[in-house]
Amino acid sequence: MRRKHIGVPDHIAATIGAYGIMRGVTRRLMLLDTASLYFRAYFGVPESVRAPDGTPVNAVRGLLDFIARLVQDHHPDDLVACMDFDWRPQWRVDLIPSYKAHRVAEEAPAGSAEPDEEQIPDTLSPQVPVIEDVLDALGIARIGAAGYEADDIIGTLAARAAGPVDIVTGDRDLYQLVDDRRGIRVLYPLKGVGTLQVTDEAWLREKYGVDGPGYADLALLRGDPSDGLPGVPGIGEKTAAKLLATYGDLAGIMAAAEDPASKLTPAQRARLLEARPYVAVAPKVIKVAADVPVPDADLALPAEPADPERLEALAAQWGLGGALQRLLVTLRR
Repeated sequence: MRRKHIGVPDHIAATIGAYGIMRGVTRRLMLLDTASLYFRAYFGVPESVRAPDGTPVNAVRGLLDFIARLVQDHHPDDLVACMDFDWRPQWRVDLIPSYKAHRVAEEAPAGSAEPDEEQIPDTLSPQVPVIEDVLDALGIARIGAAGYEADDIIGTLAARAAGPVDIVTGDRDLYQLVDDRRGIRVLYPLKGVGTLQVTDEAWLREKYGVDGPGYADLALLRGDPSDGLPGVPGIGEKTAAKLLATYGDLAGIMAAAEDPASKLTPAQRARLLEARPYVAVAPKVIKVAADVPVPDADLALPAEPADPERLEALAAQWGLGGALQRLLVTLRR
């Protein structure tokens, strides 16, 4: 489950704007899909990892270890924890009402289950404010914007970057941002963050037969049940890839559907024409925004905590121990 409302702390606000160039040096930017990572940490670290008062902190400590390993292995100059202010923006729902609708049902309020239905306690959500507090005390930039998902923050910051960008996410939707020319790649965790799939254009072409922008068209045609996106009925991933290879992009495919002389099969033509209402609105839903009004921020990876006293208090309260110390040692290098 993703936290829906997360604030940007005042101490992050700064003056960098087009931050890819700072002090005349090209800088490497790392963008974290934070909820994706702490969700993986939550399931990857035993819930027996607890604070002194017995509260589970497995997601907190797991995320700190993830960040330490990412910084150690990939040496970013700048790093942003990108946040969901709205995990299901209304403007996307207005276009495709089924967008993430099943997740709303999954987040039904406590007490709504049938009497014989086992209630599973939520021990992740209470850890999210702790994660926020620790990142803020460390001085790691944490950015979101009202009405947008973390993916949109990532898309906007990547679009503004002048230097290379590493996007760390377990969400394949962000493959659409891969751009070799601009040095934008996706680091997809396979096992923690120690084993990452480095997704560049060559990997995308080998796996899906498309480049970054082509992946958004492929996802639109194929659909994605996990996000409530129906796709075009009868057009699976392989067929979508073949159509894109033949006609170039979504616009070319739809033009072919309207052209009786094109080489589409009758079934493909019929399915695409029937799906015109979906195809007309789906690009705006599926494509990551690149123009979100994000606040200016100092994205530089801190060598020392922004608020050492607050960090020390949080470490004691939540028993962050070795995970926090490992990250601090890594940041000082």
